[in-house]
Amino acid sequence: MRKLVERELTSEGPRREGTARAKGRSVTVNAAESPIAWLHSRGHLPARLFDAGEALRADYERAQLSPNVTMRWDPVRIKTTGDTGLNASERQIAAKQRFDGAMNAAGKGLEDVLWRVVCAGEGLPQAEKTLGWPARSGKLVLKLALERVADFYRIR
Repeated sequence: MRKLVERELTSEGPRREGTARAKGRSVTVNAAESPIAWLHSRGHLPARLFDAGEALRADYERAQLSPNVTMRWDPVRIKTTGDTGLNASERQIAAKQRFDGAMNAAGKGLEDVLWRVVCAGEGLPQAEKTLGWPARSGKLVLKLALERVADFYRIR
C-alpha cells in the first residue's frame, strides 16, 4: 500500500508529523512503509533480516486476532485420516507460541527495540529516544536481534 505525503526535511531526516513548509526543503515519503522495509529498501538491512522481521510481524498480527463474536462462516471441515489443518483458534495459538519463541530467542535487552520497530512500526530514532539510547545505536541492536530471530525461524 502506498500513502505518499510531503514532509519537511530536517537534519535528522523527514519530519514525522505535519506537512512541508513552503521555504524549507521537503521530501515525499510513503507513510504506509514499515521501518524495516525502509531500512531494507535503502540497503541497510539484508534480505535475510528483513524476512525475519516480516515473519515476526506476521506472527504478531496473527496472534492478535480478535475472538469471533458471531457465527463462523468457514466451510465445514470433514475429518479425514490426513486432516492436519488447524482451525482459527489453533492458528492464533500457534502464532502466539512462535512469536514468544522468537522474542525469547532475541533475548533480554534486544526484545524492546525489536517489538517497537518491527511490531509497533516505530521508527528507529523514536525507539532510540524512548529507550534512552544514544543516536544511531538502534540499527546495530536491531540487526543483532533480527539475526537471532532469523536463526529461530531458520531463515537462510
